[in-house]
Amino acid sequence: MSVRPDLHQHYVRACQNLGQPENPFIAHVLQEADKDDKIRCTEGLTLKIAGNNHVVPVRRVTDGDLQVLASVLHNIVYVTGLDLRYNVLTDAGAKHVATFLQENSTLQYLNLMFNDIGTSGAELIARALHRNRTLAYLRMTGNKIGNKGGMFFASMLQINSTLEKLDLGDCDMGTQCLIAIATALTQNKSVKAINLNRPLLYSQEEETTVHIALMLKNNSSLVELHLCKHEMKNFGVERLCEALYENSSLRYLDLSCNKITCDGVKFLVELLKRNQTLEILDLNANRIEDDGAIYLSEALALNNRTLQALSVVSNNISGKGLVALSDAMKTNMELSYIYIWGNKFDEATCLAFSELIQTGRLKPNCTDVEPYEVDGHVHLAELSHGLKKHYYWTPSCGEVTNKTANASLAIAAVSEH
Repeated sequence: MSVRPDLHQHYVRACQNLGQPENPFIAHVLQEADKDDKIRCTEGLTLKIAGNNHVVPVRRVTDGDLQVLASVLHNIVYVTGLDLRYNVLTDAGAKHVATFLQENSTLQYLNLMFNDIGTSGAELIARALHRNRTLAYLRMTGNKIGNKGGMFFASMLQINSTLEKLDLGDCDMGTQCLIAIATALTQNKSVKAINLNRPLLYSQEEETTVHIALMLKNNSSLVELHLCKHEMKNFGVERLCEALYENSSLRYLDLSCNKITCDGVKFLVELLKRNQTLEILDLNANRIEDDGAIYLSEALALNNRTLQALSVVSNNISGKGLVALSDAMKTNMELSYIYIWGNKFDEATCLAFSELIQTGRLKPNCTDVEPYEVDGHVHLAELSHGLKKHYYWTPSCGEVTNKTANASLAIAAVSEH
């Protein structure tokens, strides 16, 4: 077995050669990687250089720091993941990323979320992925690449056949690039998960939802789809549901933070009666109210045995609807995860969910409430569990061991990085 190179020593020499001061945080991460005897050249290593580390003070990674790091990792085959979230990388840093992606043949996971990469940086990275054949998971979340930047990624999806997960949430994309991405995904057979959260839409016609629905009719590879904050109303939900009658691959549908009411839930109920694929449904922060919750509970109790996770957080549901959902869980043994915080709890709700937890029907780490008793009355406290618990952050120390608290990872895993 070949001797593993000393990353830290490589880094010190590269800083000297490029006239760049050492970043103590990068040096620390590389030293820790060098100490890890469990890692061998045949196994993958993800370097976690996230700028939001609160355990130790960190100096965030700059464009110059990234240039040095890229030169160090150029021929390091066992580094398969790079987590650079919450740093201060700009379009100049994106140029180094693009060069690295064109030359590197081992990196599978790249997290650039919440840096300062703009349209020109997005173009460089997207063009690099025309030729890259190894990257499987890219997160651009929170970089303001805009509509033009999104168009470059849409073009990339027509060429690249390796990328499996792409996160373009909170990137200020517009109607044009959403339609272009939907069109590209009609033909793309490799992407299994895509996040298109919070675009900037100025029309009330829901054109983007219509095009995404058309894509779902033809796409047979997409497993996970995030459409949070799309200004989606009941018309858009109806179009999606019509498309999903013909789709047998999608397992995770995120419709959170939209404008769906109980009338929109009727279309979802018809889908749940007929669709045998969907496992996770996120309706967080809509307004389905009691009627919508009752419609869902009837479908889950009588017709559907596929859905495993449901979030109805902050939907203006009172005791009547919440108790109906708890009753559905007594009949439907497949539904294992349910998140209900932010609704109107009454005593009947508290008793119903307390009973589900105490009898073991609902595991404590599979919901976002926990019962407690005061003066003989049962109440529910909030737990920090949910479908997207580790979307914006991951623990600074150790691994995410309790994946059931983050059902999207536990149920609809696409590929490990």
